[in-house]
Amino acid sequence: MDLVRLSRLFSGPCPMGLAILQHLVPLRARWAGGREGPMWPRAAGLIRLAPAAFSSSLSRLPLGPRSQKNTGSLSSDPGQPSPTATQEEGEEESFGTLSDKYSSRRMFHKSTAQLYNLRLKEQSVEEDEEGELQPEAWQGPRNTPYWYFFQCKRLIKEGKLAEALDLFERQMLKEERLQPLECNYTVLIGGCGRAGYLRKAFQLYNDMKKRDLEPSDATYTALFNVCAESPWKDSALQSALKLRQQLQARNFQLNLKTYHSLLKMAAMCADLRMCLDVFKEIIQKGHAVTEETFSYLLMGCIQDKKTGFRYALQVWRQMLSLGLRPSRHGYNLLLGAARDCGLGDPAVASVVLLRPREEMVLLQPPAGGRQARRRDGVGADDRLSAWLHVEALERQLFLEPSQALEGPLEPQEAGAPGKAQPGVETKAEPDRAVALPSAAPEPPPWGLEANLLTPGAVPSAVVSFGTVTTPADRLALMGGLEGFLGKMAEHGLRPDIKTLTLLAEVVEPGSAAASSLLTVLDAHQVEADLTFFNTLMRRKSKLGDLEGAKALLPVLAKRGIVPNLQTFCNLAIGCHRPGDGLQLLADMRKSQMTPNAHIYSTLINAAVKKLDYAYLIDILKDMRRNRVPVNEVVIRQLEFAAQYPPTFDRYKGRNTYLEKIDGFRAYYKQWLKVMPAEETPHPWQKFRTKPKGDQDTVTVADVDRGPGGR
Repeated sequence: MDLVRLSRLFSGPCPMGLAILQHLVPLRARWAGGREGPMWPRAAGLIRLAPAAFSSSLSRLPLGPRSQKNTGSLSSDPGQPSPTATQEEGEEESFGTLSDKYSSRRMFHKSTAQLYNLRLKEQSVEEDEEGELQPEAWQGPRNTPYWYFFQCKRLIKEGKLAEALDLFERQMLKEERLQPLECNYTVLIGGCGRAGYLRKAFQLYNDMKKRDLEPSDATYTALFNVCAESPWKDSALQSALKLRQQLQARNFQLNLKTYHSLLKMAAMCADLRMCLDVFKEIIQKGHAVTEETFSYLLMGCIQDKKTGFRYALQVWRQMLSLGLRPSRHGYNLLLGAARDCGLGDPAVASVVLLRPREEMVLLQPPAGGRQARRRDGVGADDRLSAWLHVEALERQLFLEPSQALEGPLEPQEAGAPGKAQPGVETKAEPDRAVALPSAAPEPPPWGLEANLLTPGAVPSAVVSFGTVTTPADRLALMGGLEGFLGKMAEHGLRPDIKTLTLLAEVVEPGSAAASSLLTVLDAHQVEADLTFFNTLMRRKSKLGDLEGAKALLPVLAKRGIVPNLQTFCNLAIGCHRPGDGLQLLADMRKSQMTPNAHIYSTLINAAVKKLDYAYLIDILKDMRRNRVPVNEVVIRQLEFAAQYPPTFDRYKGRNTYLEKIDGFRAYYKQWLKVMPAEETPHPWQKFRTKPKGDQDTVTVADVDRGPGGR
């Protein structure tokens, strides 16, 4: 009966029940913990359930015995929350949000299906970007840092540097979230070094230091190597010098491999003086100088195009005086110096190459002292002797012409008088000097005796150099083809295909030595490649012997070598007539090979030299038919051809060579509008890795801008 009255009290319109409820709520906890009897907990449960259990609609219905029973059962457990109360709280939280179901519709009757599909695509793109910014957790098997080291090493050996960088940065660091080791960074920096990827290599190096990993000697070797291989030499030199200063400030001791990498950087990015400074530091630190060390010095000599050949001969003699045995790579570097570099001042070259024996004898220690040092095992005197050798070499390398003419040296005692080789002046009589021609069609039998590669092999009758201007003249100073190969045989070396290719570039074109290269190739059992035959074709085409160059094509087919675009480009050099050039393009069309911009540039060059504008228009028509992109060289050639001569006056007289220039200018103007342009790729573009979600953030300016802002 009390419960029924209590329910009517809360369900009635009078606010007295609410006032009583507000008075009872603060005392509920005390009532629940009291000892007055079981009536108070039930009352407390009813007070808590009253707002939800008894509504105004239910208060109008009569409460029967069953209702009273249900009410008592609901209030029997005060510790459990009522589902009705939970539903009420959920409704209060979601109050005012039910209209979203009707107001946020994606499609209306007035919208089109295309607009709806467009919105769905934008929504999917936004969801993909949000998902890629937060990479998902790695679901595959857990790997170790050493596993990633071997995988990156394998990919780099296969030439897949971009895949190796992506494997390390995305899968290892972002997805698996492994802590990398020093070897993981070193192998990637080494791969960047072989590719010349300077920025990425130093980015990995800085990340390595931020992770508190100690770089090893291999790391610094790779960093100096990437500076040497970088296409931007100025910025690479600055980075290398900064790294070297940091190592010197830390008093970090470099090993010989790291010094060789530093020496290579100095040879490729700096000059020979810096190479000699590094060479002195190597000796000062007590490292043993090897043939590889002198190979990097030879690389530094080749960078000087004016006097590099004389420098290379002096460094070569210094290596032989120290008792080091040259390698095949050293001989190849000598041929590279003979091909690309000059002899310099003939007076200085005559002093330091023909009569350098007096100073060298003073520098060499006595034989008894050498034996005593070998017996005692003392290395300080050896380092001092090597230091003196380097000091003498530096004085001879950078000898000024005024210093060379101050005092003549005594003639050499070794060597028998006789004829000298081409390119030098000999002393036939005491009061008469005879200048021989710079090159001879056949190598003389005394060529092996007058070889500048050996200090004591020059006859005493040779007093100075004559005219030495061509690579064939410089090869003659090294004994010619037979003399050079003979010196290699003395050191137990056999020429490889690179050696024979370099010899094909420096021998006199059309001489007996050039004709005997294939015989030498077969005699030494060297397998020929396409580069060797392309070199022979280019030499013949430059002489204008197009038929001789074409005669090598059956030799290529007999040896199973397939021609490439470089082969046809070498043939295009000899196409001086319009018929030959158009026939070459027709032959390439039959062979299903599309000419590139280099082939067209070669043909355009021949047409421009003869001012044959009809031939020039035919070349441009074929280029337009094949849709070959135009590069900067072709545009420069055509712009030169489209210009009127400074003294050209069409009203003064008739010029048969320029009577068709107006037609060419009109066609060239229309041709430029339809031809595609060739975009020069960035050297590092193929190695760049970027997340899929950030592809739109990389601009063209970021790609084209290299180190140093070039």
